[in-house]
Amino acid sequence: MGAPGTAFWRTVLALAVVLVLLATTGWTAIREHEGTPGPYAASLLAWEKGSVAGRPLPGPDEKPGAVARFFRSLTAGQQERLAERYPLVVGNLGGAPLQLRYDANHRALTEARDVERERMHDQRLTDDGRQTARHRMERFESMLEPGRRILAFDPTGGGRAAEVFGDLDRARRVSVVVPGVDTNLLTFEKTDHPYSAPSGMARALQERQRTAAPGASTATIAWADYTAPTGLGVEAASGNLAEEGAQRLTDFVQSLSNPHIALFCHSYGSVVCGDAADRLPPRVTDIAVSGSPGMRVDHADDLGTDANIWAVRDRDDWIADVPHMEVGGLGHGADPVSPAFGARRLSADGAYGHTGYYVPGTGSLANFAEIATGSYETISCATSDPGCIGTPVKTA
Repeated sequence: MGAPGTAFWRTVLALAVVLVLLATTGWTAIREHEGTPGPYAASLLAWEKGSVAGRPLPGPDEKPGAVARFFRSLTAGQQERLAERYPLVVGNLGGAPLQLRYDANHRALTEARDVERERMHDQRLTDDGRQTARHRMERFESMLEPGRRILAFDPTGGGRAAEVFGDLDRARRVSVVVPGVDTNLLTFEKTDHPYSAPSGMARALQERQRTAAPGASTATIAWADYTAPTGLGVEAASGNLAEEGAQRLTDFVQSLSNPHIALFCHSYGSVVCGDAADRLPPRVTDIAVSGSPGMRVDHADDLGTDANIWAVRDRDDWIADVPHMEVGGLGHGADPVSPAFGARRLSADGAYGHTGYYVPGTGSLANFAEIATGSYETISCATSDPGCIGTPVKTA
């Protein structure tokens, strides 16, 4: 009897990884995430019972177009009163006027900051609890700084947020940065290693676009508005949270009215983007993944989208050592930078490690900006794939 083939041993390796993950994180790590009632849930309950000028308020799942028509039918004063009364709902409502959402989230952040400030001195909490309250209060203070445009905010649990860089109302080209594991309100921005955090990643991409194409009308969004896995256990190896995040990402992208959209998906964020790909509108012309564990498919053509698929990984990224396969619901499929996957492979010159792709001066960030502005002819390919733009790309 001959020796088992390569496919057999790859399966054995994947199963071994599964067993290690289960042993170190516990079988209960695969679970349904029950929504703990919090500030947003309470605000939503009040909103569902509310009205304006005798009219019921639109449901939170209403199509953005219908929400936009509803707000256009209100006076400025009526809009402002809704934002003051239900800031967490209005601030997260696709289709509501952008400035109204920014104002509502500023109010919600102010209220959340004040809550955490009180918790800092609550003796019923542990020392760790009070320290966490201090960190959250400081994060909210930072997000309240003048000039910041917070497009989504929910302080429940670890929290969710989205931030806009540039003029989203007028931008013809919008980039959406989708981050990965361990994304929450406390990691939304970082003083140390700022370009490893969603806010810093999006800021760097927007600034690079302005430098590369100063005449282009662009905006960039740090979209951390989904529940990301915590740590590198079974939660990160499974697709449960990616499926939930993909639906939220799809709803968000569909709420945008801008004509050209590109997604930049890092790490587990690329799993989210892969799950969402076949539901995205045609206005999404590009999906670029960096440090990807997989996109839940074996080939780029299986994503079910006409968008250009780009992939990049630097030489020092540990994600290369993760088995790129799916076994028993764990793992995320083929390696997007492998030639067989069919993505266009980009240069990551100067990038270092798993979180270095958005550092200014790197080839990866420069390439992301070229994709975002539609400047395909100046994209730098990976040395292993000098023909990454040799086949026609979908232009925007």
